[in-house]
Amino acid sequence: MPREHQYTLAQLTQGLNVTIKGDPNVLIQGVCAIQESQAGFITFLTNPLYKKYLPVTQAAAVILSPEHADLCATNAIISADPYYTYAKIARYFSPKSTVAAGIHPTAVIGQDANLDPTATISAHCVIGQRVTIGANVILGPACVVGDDTHIGADTHIDAQVTIYARIQIGERVRIASGTVIGSDGFGFAKNQGVWHKIPQLGTVIIEDDVDIGANCAIDRGAIENTVIERGVKLDNHIQIGHNAHIGAHTIMAGCVGVAGSAVIGKHCLIGGGTGIGGHITIPDNVAVTGMTAVTKSITQPGVYSSGVGGLVTNQEWRKNSARVQRLEKLMDRVKVLEIALAALIERTPQ
Repeated sequence: MPREHQYTLAQLTQGLNVTIKGDPNVLIQGVCAIQESQAGFITFLTNPLYKKYLPVTQAAAVILSPEHADLCATNAIISADPYYTYAKIARYFSPKSTVAAGIHPTAVIGQDANLDPTATISAHCVIGQRVTIGANVILGPACVVGDDTHIGADTHIDAQVTIYARIQIGERVRIASGTVIGSDGFGFAKNQGVWHKIPQLGTVIIEDDVDIGANCAIDRGAIENTVIERGVKLDNHIQIGHNAHIGAHTIMAGCVGVAGSAVIGKHCLIGGGTGIGGHITIPDNVAVTGMTAVTKSITQPGVYSSGVGGLVTNQEWRKNSARVQRLEKLMDRVKVLEIALAALIERTPQ
């Protein structure tokens, strides 16, 4: 790696609330996993299971918490939140985009579209009428943006994303390839055995600093709007139904399904594969473990899981799960007791 892409520990930690143990001028040329450490690279420790690598690491530096600092055989960046510190430092080594601002000659631009001159419109994009695109926006190849949609400054949209008409997207939003925003919500009325489509008249509002993974679908509202508040992070293959409202800084792992009109609070953690029913409410600061079926509203913050008995607190679910594992032995004991009871009844005078 060229020297201009190397940084000292002092440079990497500028502005961060950390302490450097060792040489602040050691040069770092990249990041590596702690179990596969390399000279000249930096790594991090967040899982205590990996602390066994600290005394033998070949890395030039390790990002870790104060409790593990004495185990480290090399330079260390001591942080109260090592994973956050790693995230900030890793950005120095992330490949930088080299796309130039401007409109590719194969792009199709609708009438009265307002595109900032610093925006990048890549090959084969289709931009509808009266679309507004802010400063430093990047649209990857073959994106489609419907009429009257607004995209805020510094938003980066990867290739082949489809954004329907009248969608509002904030600043610094990231959208990965294959995602569809603003398609019709799943609304049908049944009459005499036939399903009839209900017009979806709302839109989608995505606030600032939202990250949306690949192949997600966010439906437009039926009457009210579907809203994704600021700072929300969505993994791949997530479905957000019409009129759903996702609170600020909530994060969802892959394959979560959120049914229509569900309201999820701020700072929630939703595990992968979770299904959230329609018209229910989840308050702020709730964690839902993976593969949970949320079939009723949650009223209190906490950690929740589900099993055969439906949604309960995580503590109760763990207790119930442990009891299920003992069911076979319990059945054997019941059979023995039933035989003993039958024998006792036979000996008892009537």
